[in-house]
Amino acid sequence: MISPEIVDEVIAKVEASYLGEAVMDTLRNEYPDVRFTYCSIDDITTNAKPVVERPGFNVYFVDARQHCACLTNDHEIACGMVLAELYEEDDD
Repeated sequence: MISPEIVDEVIAKVEASYLGEAVMDTLRNEYPDVRFTYCSIDDITTNAKPVVERPGFNVYFVDARQHCACLTNDHEIACGMVLAELYEEDDD
């Protein structure tokens, strides 16, 4: 389970910093029971709806109860979070 309070804390830490490996290392150290994944929004290949949308990144929950991990919106069964970086589109 990932509490709404942890989600809020994680979002605040990312927004106060820069979404990248340094903040991911910090999150992994501060929340050792939560699995964190950092990727590009292009790596999210499902039609999953983000749990949270912020300028610059979306947050998804991971459910790993079955053989293969999948995305979920249920914080009660979530064991991890995916932080997917958004990119501004070029007007070229």
